[in-house]
Amino acid sequence: MLMTPGLAFFYGGMVRAKSVLNMLMMSFISLAVVTVLWVLYGYSLAFGNDLGGGLLGGLDFTGLKGTVGGLFGTAPADPNAPWVDGHQIPHLVFLVFQLMFAIITAALISGAIADRAKFWAWTIFIAVWATIVYFPVAHWVFNFDGATGTDFVGGWIANKLGALDFAGGTAVHINAGAAALALVLVLGKRKGWPREPMRPHNLPFVLLGAGLLWFGWYGFNAGSALSAGDLAGVAFVTTTAATAAAVLGWLIVEQIRDGKPTTLGAASGAVAGLVAITPAAGFVSPLGALAIGLIAGAVCALSVSLKYKLGYDDSLDVVGVHLVGGLIGTVAIGFFATTSVNPAGKEGLFYGGGLGLLGKQVIAAAAVMAYSFVLTLIIAFIIQKTIGFRVSAEAEATGIDEAEHAESGYEFSSLRGGGVTGKTADANAQKVSANAGKEG
Repeated sequence: MLMTPGLAFFYGGMVRAKSVLNMLMMSFISLAVVTVLWVLYGYSLAFGNDLGGGLLGGLDFTGLKGTVGGLFGTAPADPNAPWVDGHQIPHLVFLVFQLMFAIITAALISGAIADRAKFWAWTIFIAVWATIVYFPVAHWVFNFDGATGTDFVGGWIANKLGALDFAGGTAVHINAGAAALALVLVLGKRKGWPREPMRPHNLPFVLLGAGLLWFGWYGFNAGSALSAGDLAGVAFVTTTAATAAAVLGWLIVEQIRDGKPTTLGAASGAVAGLVAITPAAGFVSPLGALAIGLIAGAVCALSVSLKYKLGYDDSLDVVGVHLVGGLIGTVAIGFFATTSVNPAGKEGLFYGGGLGLLGKQVIAAAAVMAYSFVLTLIIAFIIQKTIGFRVSAEAEATGIDEAEHAESGYEFSSLRGGGVTGKTADANAQKVSANAGKEG
């Protein structure tokens, strides 16, 4: 859960001062909306017994019925299936862990449309998008056969296709990145972009957010082992290694391209590494993780500039970091995966596994990207044409915080009160003038 407030600070620091509260709220409202939907029906659609074709879960767990006192990970008849005796966990623990993935996936999208979305339109978007896009995709990727019984059937990517995704490269990052691109195309560019500089107003916020995300990501990745053992340790180490390498990869590109390594670049590089290692964390070695992180840091640093060449205003580089980073990590499994770290995985191309796994990874990534992009485009277009998704030009110019929330992130008037601008300031000015006269 700490990751979503961390994301709020990461994004909040990158916008201008007049938009910081709205940016923070776009993440915080995801905590509220997605949680309510998850309890009502979201968890069931994602992790219920498949309705057919591996596309959507049923209504087994609506209102979270049947989860109290139950276990997730019931051993199926097949001994080679993902679940084996001794690794079951309380059903409630699993479902609330997965809730956090659902929350942050929706929140990730918000960075792409900073400065220009109506708050309630965004809130409605989250509810519809989670229902139509996230819950089905989570079923495809995370729901394994045999999870709650020997006759339990899960999603098509996890079971029929057999692609590997340890902690959400497809369901979280490619999903959110593709949705971000679709939203940007519907809402259009910010006023003045790219002519006017729209610099981050608080880089310490950005670093604080990146640090909270890095820390929280250990729960995200290592926690996806669903046990405290060697596999969790592997994910812990690979997450750290890839993130560190990505910071260096991003900064090296900045140094060569711009002549200076930046604080924003270091924070962005860390997130790019975290994104890329997410699907691979439990399937690659630490050396493989270093390679994936270095590649992701460098490529994402280069890809964020594509928005200027192609003309789409992805405010905080959600497409350049999450879509591109998610694609890199998901496809990289086809090269770097090794059963030496996880016998339940597969051998990638570099370990003698051939092209089979690589092909499956590409299919999984393409399917999620296409589904999310098309459905998001439709959802956003309907909202824009009905209640309106974008704030007025006046609200965008004066500040979305005041327009949408009747608040401002910073109260500057106190700096202009009594003290330095009142009698004390006048007295100081007279002393300076007198001293200047003596010196003259």
